Amino acid sequence: MDEIVTEHAGSVLRIQLNRPTKRNAMTSTMYVALAGLFNEAANDDNTRVVLWHGAGDSFCAGNDIEDFLKNPPGPGESPQARLMNALVNFDKPLVAAVHGAAIGGGTTMLTHCDFIYAGESAKFQMPFINLAVVPEFGSSCSVPARIGHLRAAELIMLGTPFDARRAAELGLVTEVVSDTDLRARATETARKLAAKPAAALQASKRLMKAPFREQLKAAMKAENEEFSAQVRSEDAKEAFTAFMEKRKPDFARTVKSQASA
Repeated sequence: MDEIVTEHAGSVLRIQLNRPTKRNAMTSTMYVALAGLFNEAANDDNTRVVLWHGAGDSFCAGNDIEDFLKNPPGPGESPQARLMNALVNFDKPLVAAVHGAAIGGGTTMLTHCDFIYAGESAKFQMPFINLAVVPEFGSSCSVPARIGHLRAAELIMLGTPFDARRAAELGLVTEVVSDTDLRARATETARKLAAKPAAALQASKRLMKAPFREQLKAAMKAENEEFSAQVRSEDAKEAFTAFMEKRKPDFARTVKSQASA
């Protein structure tokens, strides 16, 4: 599909999100296609490493809101859940090159990467609370585990945006490099990984993930159930309507509406 471009360079599979005019916002079709690519790569002996990046001036601006509102995820199987499962079960090295916007899922998807190189232009945010929903991709578990509850609360409960330098300070990215050198730096690491003994490399990643894999799966299941409930709430309706109308949401309005119901 045109919205995701792939290329094999030796044993490195390059995956590019390719909706530059939409800042690579994800549609349901893209989630399904991306999940398929990761599942195929997991079983392809010719693929040892995946390098992931975005086209244009952004990595990924999260969900395509219009598509998302037409197909909000349910508590069980969904396009988003398919990608989540593919990522949590992916045992080959995953390297990301992130520039520009990495918003919502554009940030939480990265928590499944092994190496994250951030360009100086990178801007991260998990704004789920501002849309009256909850985190996804297991980030309610993985982010506090990495950076502690207090710092995670700032990012998740306040939805605070943060730049590449702050991401590095928090330990959420591997290294900050210039936008000019970003792809080359990520590609260098991907090639180094591809030259390592594949079986031992995958086994090492499995061992590192083993203590947390079941926790992540449980967190994803709980998040999906809560997300499905919250996205259908009056607060979420107001938040998404305000987003589409380019205004601030008025959550006091929803309290009054519920009180009079």
